[in-house]
Amino acid sequence: MADITREQIVHLAQLARVDLTDDELDRVSDELDSILDSVARVQEIALDDVSRTSHPIALRNVFRDDVIHDVLSRDRALSSAPDTQAGQFKIPAILKGE
Repeated sequence: MADITREQIVHLAQLARVDLTDDELDRVSDELDSILDSVARVQEIALDDVSRTSHPIALRNVFRDDVIHDVLSRDRALSSAPDTQAGQFKIPAILKGE
């Protein structure tokens, strides 16, 4: 059983700026004891031969080959633009200023 005192719970509640009634302190004490007991049981498991992982299944990235296909030339891309300037699309300004 975990050894957490009522004073420690009051202190934690003050740090968290949580006001707890006496009934809530009793309930929280029981809940924290249960949680700490569960964590202690998990820590008892011998895992020296188990590698640490963040996922239960090994993940790997799947990349496709980067193959260049037919692409538009700049002139062809700009040919249907309503307005261009210096080889770029020209659009109306939406912000005032510089």
